[in-house]
Amino acid sequence: MAEHRFEIETGLLRVLLIDECHLMWGDLSGYVWGKTDMEIPVAVVNQQQKQTYYGAVDYLQRQLLLKTYDRGNSENTIDYLRYLLTESPNQRLLIIWDGATYYRSKQMQGFLEEVNQGMSSDQWKIHCVRLAPNCPEQNPIDDIWLQAKTWVRRFCALIPTFSHLT
Repeated sequence: MAEHRFEIETGLLRVLLIDECHLMWGDLSGYVWGKTDMEIPVAVVNQQQKQTYYGAVDYLQRQLLLKTYDRGNSENTIDYLRYLLTESPNQRLLIIWDGATYYRSKQMQGFLEEVNQGMSSDQWKIHCVRLAPNCPEQNPIDDIWLQAKTWVRRFCALIPTFSHLT
């Protein structure tokens, strides 16, 4: 990153830390208080309801770029990267993310080849860097997802349905 400092500070290179969050209906049922010797049944309606959010943190601009999807996969990741390109006109993107399998798929490789076609690696429109495996503490967006889920659990009594939450 130090070698790209000038490009980052002048806005030629935008550094984005990316991850997705899968919000499940079960995330609404967080805590139950009761006697320790009693079982307390909690009905969970349609555990299969979920919403996936792709997010990118831009620390320099102090922005969080969010977009919703039905799931995390190669197709949605490519769509999200296209969205980031439209949000970053005249900038190259340095994407820092984890090692999700769909980030490394053949479909993703094809997309990156298409976007970066004919350019030297120092001029690629999108350059991706993978974080160390099993190291969520390296990606600050995981802290944002944790805060969001904590808020959801804390105020779940005020959220009548999953569609209201999403």
